[in-house]
Amino acid sequence: MTAVISSTGLWTPENSISNEELVVAYNQYADNWNAKHKEDIAAGRLIEKFHSSAEFVEKASGIKSRYVISKDPILDPDVMEPRIPARPDTEISILAEIAVNAAKDALKKAGRKPEDIDAVIVACSNLQRGYPAIAIEVQEALGAGGFAFDMNVACSSATFGIETARGLIHGGQAKSVLVCNPEICSAHLNFRDRDSHFIFGDVATAVLVEDDNIATSGAWEIVGSKLVTKFSNNIRNNFGFLNRNAPEDLAWPDDDLTDKLFNQNGRSVFKEVVPMVAAMITEELENLKIDPAEIKRMWLHQANLSMNVLIAKKVMGKDVEIEQAPVVLDEYANTSSAGSIIAFNKHSDDFKPGDLGLICSFGAGYSAGLIIVRKTG
Repeated sequence: MTAVISSTGLWTPENSISNEELVVAYNQYADNWNAKHKEDIAAGRLIEKFHSSAEFVEKASGIKSRYVISKDPILDPDVMEPRIPARPDTEISILAEIAVNAAKDALKKAGRKPEDIDAVIVACSNLQRGYPAIAIEVQEALGAGGFAFDMNVACSSATFGIETARGLIHGGQAKSVLVCNPEICSAHLNFRDRDSHFIFGDVATAVLVEDDNIATSGAWEIVGSKLVTKFSNNIRNNFGFLNRNAPEDLAWPDDDLTDKLFNQNGRSVFKEVVPMVAAMITEELENLKIDPAEIKRMWLHQANLSMNVLIAKKVMGKDVEIEQAPVVLDEYANTSSAGSIIAFNKHSDDFKPGDLGLICSFGAGYSAGLIIVRKTG
Protein backbone atom coordinates (compact mmCIF):
# COMPACT_ATOMS: atom_id res chain seq x y z
CA MET A 1 0.00 0.00 0.00
CA THR A 2 1.36 3.40 -1.03
CA ALA A 3 0.14 6.84 -0.02
CA VAL A 4 0.11 9.66 -2.55
CA ILE A 5 -0.67 13.36 -2.61
CA SER A 6 -3.60 13.64 -5.02
CA SER A 7 -3.99 17.42 -4.94
CA THR A 8 -3.50 20.61 -2.99
CA GLY A 9 -5.78 23.57 -2.36
CA LEU A 10 -5.15 27.24 -1.65
CA TRP A 11 -7.27 30.07 -0.28
CA THR A 12 -5.82 33.59 -0.17
CA PRO A 13 -7.39 36.63 1.57
CA GLU A 14 -8.46 39.54 -0.62
CA ASN A 15 -6.39 42.17 1.16
CA SER A 16 -2.62 42.58 0.95
CA ILE A 17 -0.30 44.93 2.83
CA SER A 18 2.91 46.10 1.16
CA ASN A 19 6.09 46.78 3.08
CA GLU A 20 5.65 50.47 2.35
CA GLU A 21 2.15 50.54 3.86
CA LEU A 22 3.25 48.59 6.91
CA VAL A 23 6.28 50.80 7.54
CA VAL A 24 4.30 54.05 7.26
CA ALA A 25 1.96 52.79 9.98
CA TYR A 26 4.78 51.54 12.19
CA ASN A 27 6.80 54.75 11.89
CA GLN A 28 3.77 56.87 12.81
CA TYR A 29 3.19 54.63 15.83
CA ALA A 30 6.85 55.01 16.84
CA ASP A 31 6.62 58.80 16.55
CA ASN A 32 3.46 58.85 18.66
CA TRP A 33 5.03 56.61 21.30
CA ASN A 34 8.22 58.67 21.46
CA ALA A 35 6.22 61.88 21.88
CA LYS A 36 4.11 60.34 24.64
CA HIS A 37 7.16 59.11 26.54
CA LYS A 38 9.64 61.88 25.73
CA GLU A 39 10.37 62.68 29.39
CA ASP A 40 11.14 59.06 30.24
CA ILE A 41 13.26 58.76 27.09
CA ALA A 42 15.20 61.92 27.99
CA ALA A 43 15.77 60.59 31.52
CA GLY A 44 17.03 57.26 30.22
CA ARG A 45 14.14 55.26 31.70
CA LEU A 46 12.88 54.22 28.25
CA ILE A 47 14.59 53.67 24.91
CA GLU A 48 13.47 55.66 21.89
CA LYS A 49 11.73 53.69 19.16
CA PHE A 50 13.46 54.02 15.78
CA HIS A 51 11.91 54.07 12.33
CA SER A 52 11.81 51.07 10.03
CA SER A 53 11.95 51.05 6.22
CA ALA A 54 10.66 48.90 3.39
CA GLU A 55 14.26 48.30 2.32
CA PHE A 56 15.19 47.03 5.79
CA VAL A 57 12.26 44.61 5.83
CA GLU A 58 13.06 43.15 2.41
CA LYS A 59 16.77 42.86 3.17
CA ALA A 60 16.14 41.17 6.50
CA SER A 61 13.58 38.67 5.25
CA GLY A 62 12.97 38.73 1.51
CA ILE A 63 9.36 39.72 2.22
CA LYS A 64 7.71 42.42 0.09
CA SER A 65 4.05 42.03 1.08
CA ARG A 66 1.61 39.83 2.98
CA TYR A 67 -2.09 38.89 2.74
CA VAL A 68 -4.22 39.51 5.81
CA ILE A 69 -7.74 38.79 6.99
CA SER A 70 -8.09 42.28 8.49
CA LYS A 71 -6.10 45.13 6.89
CA ASP A 72 -7.22 48.58 8.04
CA PRO A 73 -6.86 48.07 11.83
CA ILE A 74 -3.30 46.80 11.37
CA LEU A 75 -2.41 50.02 9.56
CA ASP A 76 -4.06 52.23 12.18
CA PRO A 77 -1.26 53.52 14.49
CA ASP A 78 -3.74 53.60 17.37
CA VAL A 79 -4.76 49.96 16.90
CA MET A 80 -1.95 47.98 15.20
CA GLU A 81 -3.89 44.72 15.44
CA PRO A 82 -6.29 42.82 13.19
CA ARG A 83 -9.94 43.04 14.16
CA ILE A 84 -11.86 39.80 13.62
CA PRO A 85 -15.36 39.95 15.14
CA ALA A 86 -16.42 37.05 17.33
CA ARG A 87 -19.02 34.78 15.75
CA PRO A 88 -21.91 33.11 17.55
CA ASP A 89 -21.65 29.37 18.06
CA THR A 90 -24.37 28.93 15.44
CA GLU A 91 -22.00 30.17 12.71
CA ILE A 92 -18.91 28.51 11.31
CA SER A 93 -15.71 29.70 12.96
CA ILE A 94 -13.28 31.81 10.91
CA LEU A 95 -10.52 29.19 11.07
CA ALA A 96 -12.85 26.43 9.92
CA GLU A 97 -14.23 28.66 7.17
CA ILE A 98 -10.88 29.33 5.53
CA ALA A 99 -9.89 25.67 5.93
CA VAL A 100 -13.08 24.67 4.10
CA ASN A 101 -12.27 27.14 1.32
CA ALA A 102 -8.85 25.56 0.75
CA ALA A 103 -10.29 22.06 1.10
CA LYS A 104 -12.90 22.67 -1.59
CA ASP A 105 -10.14 23.79 -3.95
CA ALA A 106 -8.18 20.58 -3.31
CA LEU A 107 -11.27 18.38 -3.72
CA LYS A 108 -12.22 20.06 -6.99
CA LYS A 109 -8.76 19.52 -8.47
CA ALA A 110 -8.85 15.83 -7.55
CA GLY A 111 -12.43 15.30 -8.75
CA ARG A 112 -13.44 14.25 -5.24
CA LYS A 113 -16.64 14.86 -3.29
CA PRO A 114 -16.65 15.55 0.47
CA GLU A 115 -18.31 12.19 1.12
CA ASP A 116 -15.24 10.50 -0.39
CA ILE A 117 -13.13 11.73 2.56
CA ASP A 118 -12.49 9.30 5.43
CA ALA A 119 -10.59 11.66 7.74
CA VAL A 120 -9.88 15.36 8.21
CA ILE A 121 -6.82 16.71 9.98
CA VAL A 122 -6.49 20.41 10.77
CA ALA A 123 -2.76 20.94 11.23
CA CYS A 124 -1.70 24.53 11.94
CA SER A 125 0.33 26.68 14.29
CA ASN A 126 -2.50 28.61 15.96
CA LEU A 127 -5.77 26.89 16.76
CA GLN A 128 -8.77 29.11 17.41
CA ARG A 129 -9.94 27.04 20.38
CA GLY A 130 -9.18 23.90 22.30
CA TYR A 131 -12.49 22.13 21.69
CA PRO A 132 -14.52 21.05 19.88
CA ALA A 133 -11.82 20.37 17.32
CA ILE A 134 -11.69 22.72 14.36
CA ALA A 135 -11.20 19.63 12.21
CA ILE A 136 -14.55 18.19 13.31
CA GLU A 137 -16.17 21.50 12.41
CA VAL A 138 -14.52 21.36 8.99
CA GLN A 139 -15.69 17.76 8.59
CA GLU A 140 -19.25 18.83 9.39
CA ALA A 141 -19.17 21.90 7.12
CA LEU A 142 -17.87 19.84 4.19
CA GLY A 143 -20.14 16.88 4.75
CA ALA A 144 -17.21 14.46 5.03
CA GLY A 145 -17.42 11.12 6.79
CA GLY A 146 -15.08 9.20 9.07
CA PHE A 147 -13.28 11.11 11.80
CA ALA A 148 -11.34 14.32 12.36
CA PHE A 149 -8.81 15.83 14.76
CA ASP A 150 -6.52 18.83 15.25
CA MET A 151 -2.75 18.84 15.60
CA ASN A 152 -0.17 21.55 16.22
CA VAL A 153 3.53 21.30 15.43
CA ALA A 154 3.93 25.03 14.72
CA CYS A 155 5.39 25.75 11.28
CA SER A 156 5.94 22.03 10.66
CA SER A 157 2.26 21.17 11.11
CA ALA A 158 1.58 20.55 7.41
CA THR A 159 4.39 18.06 6.86
CA PHE A 160 3.64 16.33 10.18
CA GLY A 161 -0.01 16.23 9.08
CA ILE A 162 0.87 14.66 5.73
CA GLU A 163 2.97 12.00 7.43
CA THR A 164 0.16 11.34 9.92
CA ALA A 165 -2.26 10.95 7.02
CA ARG A 166 0.12 8.50 5.38
CA GLY A 167 0.21 6.48 8.60
CA LEU A 168 -3.59 6.36 8.74
CA ILE A 169 -3.66 5.04 5.18
CA HIS A 170 -0.96 2.44 5.80
CA GLY A 171 -2.75 1.36 8.98
CA GLY A 172 -6.03 0.84 7.16
CA GLN A 173 -7.89 3.57 9.05
CA ALA A 174 -8.60 5.60 5.92
CA LYS A 175 -8.14 5.68 2.18
CA SER A 176 -8.59 9.43 1.66
CA VAL A 177 -7.38 12.00 4.21
CA LEU A 178 -7.75 15.75 3.94
CA VAL A 179 -5.03 17.76 5.72
CA CYS A 180 -6.00 21.44 6.18
CA ASN A 181 -3.63 24.24 7.21
CA PRO A 182 -5.60 27.41 8.09
CA GLU A 183 -3.18 30.07 9.30
CA ILE A 184 -4.28 33.45 10.66
CA CYS A 185 -0.75 34.40 11.69
CA SER A 186 -1.46 38.14 11.83
CA ALA A 187 -3.45 37.55 15.03
CA HIS A 188 -0.43 36.37 17.04
CA LEU A 189 1.96 39.02 15.72
CA ASN A 190 3.00 42.15 17.64
CA PHE A 191 2.78 44.85 14.96
CA ARG A 192 4.42 47.27 17.41
CA ASP A 193 7.68 45.32 17.40
CA ARG A 194 10.09 46.72 14.78
CA ASP A 195 12.04 43.46 14.57
CA SER A 196 9.09 41.20 13.78
CA HIS A 197 6.04 43.26 12.72
CA PHE A 198 6.61 42.38 9.05
CA ILE A 199 7.03 38.61 9.34
CA PHE A 200 3.61 36.97 9.02
CA GLY A 201 0.63 36.77 6.69
CA ASP A 202 -2.68 34.89 6.57
CA VAL A 203 -3.69 32.04 4.23
CA ALA A 204 -5.14 28.52 4.16
CA THR A 205 -3.93 25.44 2.31
CA ALA A 206 -5.13 21.86 2.03
CA VAL A 207 -3.50 18.60 0.96
CA LEU A 208 -5.42 15.50 -0.12
CA VAL A 209 -3.50 12.32 0.79
CA GLU A 210 -4.87 9.05 -0.56
CA ASP A 211 -4.25 5.34 -1.08
CA ASP A 212 -2.70 4.99 -4.52
CA ASN A 213 -5.29 2.34 -5.39
CA ILE A 214 -8.00 5.00 -5.53
CA ALA A 215 -5.93 8.02 -6.59
CA THR A 216 -6.28 9.52 -10.03
CA SER A 217 -3.37 9.70 -12.46
CA GLY A 218 -0.74 12.37 -12.00
CA ALA A 219 -0.59 12.07 -8.23
CA TRP A 220 2.56 12.38 -6.13
CA GLU A 221 3.88 9.18 -4.57
CA ILE A 222 5.30 9.72 -1.09
CA VAL A 223 8.59 7.84 -1.30
CA GLY A 224 10.09 8.96 1.99
CA SER A 225 9.65 11.16 5.02
CA LYS A 226 11.37 12.24 8.18
CA LEU A 227 10.19 14.11 11.28
CA VAL A 228 12.50 15.76 13.82
CA THR A 229 11.94 17.78 17.01
CA LYS A 230 14.34 19.35 19.48
CA PHE A 231 13.19 21.62 22.30
CA SER A 232 14.03 25.29 22.05
CA ASN A 233 12.62 28.52 23.51
CA ASN A 234 13.94 30.63 20.64
CA ILE A 235 10.48 30.78 19.04
CA ARG A 236 7.66 30.96 21.57
CA ASN A 237 4.10 32.09 22.19
CA ASN A 238 2.81 31.79 25.78
CA PHE A 239 -0.82 32.73 25.24
CA GLY A 240 -3.29 30.14 26.49
CA PHE A 241 -6.04 29.28 28.94
CA LEU A 242 -3.69 29.20 31.92
CA ASN A 243 -3.01 32.93 31.53
CA ARG A 244 -6.25 33.71 33.39
CA ASN A 245 -4.80 31.98 36.45
CA ALA A 246 -2.00 34.55 36.62
CA PRO A 247 -3.93 37.82 36.22
CA GLU A 248 -0.95 39.85 37.43
CA ASP A 249 0.80 38.88 34.20
CA LEU A 250 -2.04 39.94 31.93
CA ALA A 251 -1.60 43.70 32.18
CA TRP A 252 -0.46 44.91 28.77
CA PRO A 253 0.45 48.60 29.11
CA ASP A 254 1.06 50.36 25.81
CA ASP A 255 2.82 47.91 23.50
CA ASP A 256 4.36 45.68 26.18
CA LEU A 257 2.80 42.40 25.16
CA THR A 258 5.73 40.50 26.70
CA ASP A 259 5.65 36.84 25.72
CA LYS A 260 1.94 36.45 25.05
CA LEU A 261 2.39 36.93 21.31
CA PHE A 262 5.01 35.72 18.85
CA ASN A 263 8.55 36.02 20.20
CA GLN A 264 11.71 35.02 18.38
CA ASN A 265 15.45 35.12 18.81
CA GLY A 266 16.06 35.29 15.08
CA ARG A 267 19.84 34.99 15.08
CA SER A 268 19.81 31.84 17.21
CA VAL A 269 17.03 30.33 15.10
CA PHE A 270 19.03 30.91 11.92
CA LYS A 271 22.22 29.51 13.43
CA GLU A 272 20.60 26.38 14.87
CA VAL A 273 17.81 25.49 12.45
CA VAL A 274 19.69 25.73 9.14
CA PRO A 275 22.21 22.92 9.91
CA MET A 276 19.49 20.82 11.57
CA VAL A 277 17.24 20.95 8.50
CA ALA A 278 20.06 20.49 5.99
CA ALA A 279 21.29 17.44 7.90
CA MET A 280 17.76 15.97 8.08
CA ILE A 281 17.30 16.26 4.33
CA THR A 282 20.78 14.93 3.51
CA GLU A 283 20.42 11.94 5.83
CA GLU A 284 17.02 10.93 4.46
CA LEU A 285 18.21 11.20 0.86
CA GLU A 286 21.15 8.97 1.78
CA ASN A 287 18.81 6.46 3.45
CA LEU A 288 16.73 6.31 0.28
CA LYS A 289 19.83 6.18 -1.92
CA ILE A 290 18.72 9.33 -3.75
CA ASP A 291 21.43 11.60 -5.08
CA PRO A 292 20.65 15.26 -4.27
CA ALA A 293 21.15 15.98 -7.97
CA GLU A 294 18.03 13.88 -8.65
CA ILE A 295 15.86 16.36 -6.72
CA LYS A 296 14.24 18.64 -9.27
CA ARG A 297 12.75 21.04 -6.74
CA MET A 298 12.68 21.81 -3.01
CA TRP A 299 9.50 23.38 -1.69
CA LEU A 300 10.88 24.79 1.53
CA HIS A 301 9.23 26.53 4.47
CA GLN A 302 8.75 30.19 3.61
CA ALA A 303 10.12 32.05 6.63
CA ASN A 304 13.29 33.77 5.53
CA LEU A 305 14.94 33.93 2.11
CA SER A 306 18.50 33.70 3.46
CA MET A 307 17.66 30.55 5.42
CA ASN A 308 16.24 28.83 2.34
CA VAL A 309 19.19 29.82 0.17
CA LEU A 310 21.65 28.40 2.70
CA ILE A 311 19.69 25.18 3.32
CA ALA A 312 19.41 24.54 -0.42
CA LYS A 313 23.13 25.19 -0.87
CA LYS A 314 24.09 22.80 1.95
CA VAL A 315 21.86 20.04 0.57
CA MET A 316 22.90 20.41 -3.08
CA GLY A 317 26.53 21.27 -2.39
CA LYS A 318 26.33 24.32 -4.63
CA ASP A 319 24.40 27.52 -5.21
CA VAL A 320 20.84 26.76 -6.30
CA GLU A 321 18.77 28.62 -8.87
CA ILE A 322 15.51 30.12 -7.64
CA GLU A 323 13.56 27.68 -9.85
CA GLN A 324 14.91 24.78 -7.80
CA ALA A 325 13.90 26.32 -4.45
CA PRO A 326 11.01 28.64 -5.38
CA VAL A 327 10.02 31.58 -3.20
CA VAL A 328 6.50 32.71 -2.32
CA LEU A 329 7.31 34.58 0.88
CA ASP A 330 7.94 37.76 -1.11
CA GLU A 331 4.20 37.87 -1.82
CA TYR A 332 2.76 35.90 1.12
CA ALA A 333 5.36 36.50 3.88
CA ASN A 334 5.71 33.74 6.49
CA THR A 335 2.45 31.78 6.58
CA SER A 336 3.73 29.22 9.07
CA SER A 337 2.74 25.63 8.18
CA ALA A 338 1.14 26.68 4.89
CA GLY A 339 4.27 28.19 3.32
CA SER A 340 5.84 25.08 1.81
CA ILE A 341 2.42 23.92 0.60
CA ILE A 342 1.82 27.25 -1.19
CA ALA A 343 5.20 26.82 -2.91
CA PHE A 344 4.29 23.25 -3.90
CA ASN A 345 0.86 24.34 -5.09
CA LYS A 346 2.20 27.13 -7.28
CA HIS A 347 5.44 25.60 -8.57
CA SER A 348 4.87 21.94 -9.48
CA ASP A 349 2.96 21.93 -12.78
CA ASP A 350 6.08 21.33 -14.86
CA PHE A 351 6.92 17.95 -13.26
CA LYS A 352 6.94 14.86 -15.46
CA PRO A 353 6.39 11.25 -14.34
CA GLY A 354 9.41 10.08 -12.36
CA ASP A 355 10.57 13.56 -11.30
CA LEU A 356 11.50 13.86 -7.63
CA GLY A 357 10.92 16.75 -5.27
CA LEU A 358 10.74 17.42 -1.56
CA ILE A 359 8.47 19.40 0.74
CA CYS A 360 10.20 20.61 3.89
CA SER A 361 9.00 22.72 6.80
CA PHE A 362 10.68 23.84 9.99
CA GLY A 363 10.01 26.14 12.90
CA ALA A 364 9.14 26.43 16.57
CA GLY A 365 9.83 23.44 18.71
CA TYR A 366 12.27 23.19 17.10
CA SER A 367 10.40 21.00 14.65
CA ALA A 368 11.16 19.94 11.09
CA GLY A 369 9.30 17.72 8.66
CA LEU A 370 10.33 16.31 5.29
CA ILE A 371 8.15 14.68 2.62
CA ILE A 372 9.88 13.33 -0.51
CA VAL A 373 7.59 12.86 -3.50
CA ARG A 374 7.78 11.37 -7.01
CA LYS A 375 5.42 12.41 -9.78
CA THR A 376 3.41 9.48 -11.11
CA GLY A 377 2.09 8.91 -14.61
